[in-house]
Amino acid sequence: MTLARGNIEGYEFDRMVLKFSMMDGAREVPCAVSASAMDEMERGVRTAPTQREAQFVRLRDRIEQCASRKFQAQEFEGTPPGLILRSIDFRN
Repeated sequence: MTLARGNIEGYEFDRMVLKFSMMDGAREVPCAVSASAMDEMERGVRTAPTQREAQFVRLRDRIEQCASRKFQAQEFEGTPPGLILRSIDFRN
């Protein structure tokens, strides 16, 4: 089963991640993508924290495809289990 689009939770300054969710049927899967991963996807342009949500929206399709791959591979981290996407997850 592939994941469906969930909600944008917002940028967490302390961890430097944008939190979002994906849906596995009725179950919400917590996810986060690092600011550095998003910056690398945009060729290293450093984005201001206030612009992280807009950056996520621009990159959302690619980020959600990566989250779906990690979900299929059962690469969960943390408590509660979620998906953390880092720069290395977007390298080919």
